[in-house]
Amino acid sequence: MSVARRRGRPGVRLLGVDLGERWIGVAATDDTGVLAAPVETIDLKRRPLADVAGIAAERSVAGIVVGLPRTLAGDEGFQAKRARDQAAELQGETDIPVVFWDERLTTAMAEQISKRSRRRRARATQPDAVAAAILLQSYVDANPVSRIKRRRHY
Repeated sequence: MSVARRRGRPGVRLLGVDLGERWIGVAATDDTGVLAAPVETIDLKRRPLADVAGIAAERSVAGIVVGLPRTLAGDEGFQAKRARDQAAELQGETDIPVVFWDERLTTAMAEQISKRSRRRRARATQPDAVAAAILLQSYVDANPVSRIKRRRHY
């Protein structure tokens, strides 16, 4: 039995998704729902967006947290509209609730982390998954006991 469960905090597993035009970063929380880690990066030229729903089902997550790109002023631009459209497509592939979370600066942070990676291949493929982990960890930290089950945006 995990420490989190013994203390009464429910272990809510979540999936974090950093949507993009070509690449989708995917991250997941651990079994306690406390720590987020990169899972993989999906190349949309080779795999469909629906694969994210498959990953969510495989991992038995309670919710999918999708990064919503906003400007530094907090406004939504064309990238946010695209993310909302992709999230709607993703929601059509699964019954798992999808929520949005502000992803400002996560890509820049992920690129800095990936640059420090010693492995060239990890640097090339991981920034999107790292960005997904950063946004998911931000969501988890802001929602210590996840409210994702009560939220439904579609």
